[in-house]
Amino acid sequence: MKTHRLILAAAALAAFASPLTSAEGEWISLFDGKTLKGWKHSALGTAEYSVVDGTIRGVTVEGSPNSFLLSEQQFGDFELEFEVKVDVSLNSGVQIRSREKTEADLVSTGKDGKPAADLNRFFGPQCEIMVSPGHSGYIYGEATGLGWLSPEPNAKPANPHSHMKNGEWNSFRIVAKGARIETFINGEAVADLNHEDIYKSHPKGHIGLQVHGIKKGTGPYDVAWRNLRIRELK
Repeated sequence: MKTHRLILAAAALAAFASPLTSAEGEWISLFDGKTLKGWKHSALGTAEYSVVDGTIRGVTVEGSPNSFLLSEQQFGDFELEFEVKVDVSLNSGVQIRSREKTEADLVSTGKDGKPAADLNRFFGPQCEIMVSPGHSGYIYGEATGLGWLSPEPNAKPANPHSHMKNGEWNSFRIVAKGARIETFINGEAVADLNHEDIYKSHPKGHIGLQVHGIKKGTGPYDVAWRNLRIRELK
């Protein structure tokens, strides 16, 4: 009887300590390896996206603002996995639960009582992708006016990590359940964020593959993704 109680206690403790992994949906591939079926270019930005050697490849265009390739389907609670390789001179990101701004969003995101002017800009939580040492995997509020949603990048002193392998393929995992967002890079836990405000404004939305804008006279730089798959959580 004592042994049975110990087993039950250990199981309960493990369940409590584990990340959000209880997915009920089946894995769905977001990329067929041959076409951009199921994806669309953001209204703003002119970066170029194409399929190259079984990857989605994004290339910078000088003078373009941040560009995104959006999943046509929207997702709320989910587990997302992908691999990414980014030029060491470029930073990138993957948006989750994001959307393009409407007139209503302009009113709500304006500062000092003045409406924002960036109609159609893609905005919401972003999982950062950058070289090591850096803040890859932490969550940024793209075009929300909130800056970093994860507290770690603003910590003093700064404490960047080196989980990213520069110039190589890196595996990412993002688990979004309610207001909680967890991220992992190459099997290492990075972010564990609870943010009620961003969940309230962005409970559901598109996945977005970012090609960041670049300074004049620089580039072109590229970023590539492969093995993108997702499953919904209930």
